[in-house]
Amino acid sequence: MIPVLENLFAYCVAFKASDIHLSVGEPPRFRVQGRLPPRPDFAPLDARTVDEIAMELGLYTLPLGCPDGTELVRKTLVRDGAIDGAVTAPDGQRYRFNIFRQQGRTSVALRHLSGEFRSLLELGLPPHIADFCQERDGLVVVTGPTGSGKSTTLATLINDINEARECFIVTIEDPIEFEHKSCRALVNQRQVGRDARGFNEALVEAMRQDPDVILVGEMRDMETARTALRASETGHLVFTTLHAGDCVGAIERLIAVFPADEQSSVRHQLAMVLRGIVAQHLLPSADCRRRHAVTEVLVNTAGVANLIATGRTSQILSAIETGANVGMRSIEESLAELLLSGAITERAAYMLTRNPETLQRRLYGLGEDE
Repeated sequence: MIPVLENLFAYCVAFKASDIHLSVGEPPRFRVQGRLPPRPDFAPLDARTVDEIAMELGLYTLPLGCPDGTELVRKTLVRDGAIDGAVTAPDGQRYRFNIFRQQGRTSVALRHLSGEFRSLLELGLPPHIADFCQERDGLVVVTGPTGSGKSTTLATLINDINEARECFIVTIEDPIEFEHKSCRALVNQRQVGRDARGFNEALVEAMRQDPDVILVGEMRDMETARTALRASETGHLVFTTLHAGDCVGAIERLIAVFPADEQSSVRHQLAMVLRGIVAQHLLPSADCRRRHAVTEVLVNTAGVANLIATGRTSQILSAIETGANVGMRSIEESLAELLLSGAITERAAYMLTRNPETLQRRLYGLGEDE
């Protein structure tokens, strides 16, 4: 690995940064606790240095021993405009990267991935989310905006299954972010672009590989969603992610990828196979030294399944509000708990909430309980 890249990784660890951004003519920037401050103590990067870093990283997306690797990376970047991948630094830390072109120049964004699996409690997530790992089939969705920790949550759930069940787990990712070593389970991990042509192709192939659990890094298109639903109803437990702000939004987004004339049947199919949805956000702490997870949890009870099947998803929020006894949790409940503990500010809470009145009621109710 080239020295300049090793040094950047070392600074990332020293700064406890989550991301590194490299652009021509700008000093490297490191995201710390959600912020991306200028770094005047670093020299601006020239085009040759950024290109050298990009080519070095790009080699990790190719099969081992690929001839003319640097030239192939360069051609792929010119053709597609961006390249995704992941790399392990010499110190064992793992990073996800995206190399991309902007205004004719090369830029690089890297995400520092935790090398250790943390418990749900350590992540600030409700421990009963682990109940989804006990399911034998069906679909579990983790949703939230970019950078909200979806991949970390899924890695924790897969690790829990790996340590507890004698089964076969297949992960399909772009790129592989967390490396799982087989424990009680046998784990195979496939990277799109290197080990498989695409998410849907890999998912179709996975169904022929005798898996018990399948992780689909992201449902990006209709065909992948269709295959994931089919896998969920044919005896496989499928975990995946979507980009949506809450549980209802995830349901609507999943259904919306299908043509209008198919959506009714997809609603019924989803109502049968869905086991639960976890929606999450990360908010800065009141002292800006860390970030706290805000979660919403939907469990697909018979009542919720009926609402999904009949298209009455607007009523699901009420089911979440009243479903604490089966493990459901609303964003407002999560925000209220963090506010009362002093972990976050009122401004942060009210910027995220969908319903300020509900949040106020939650605050009053939890305060009375105390």
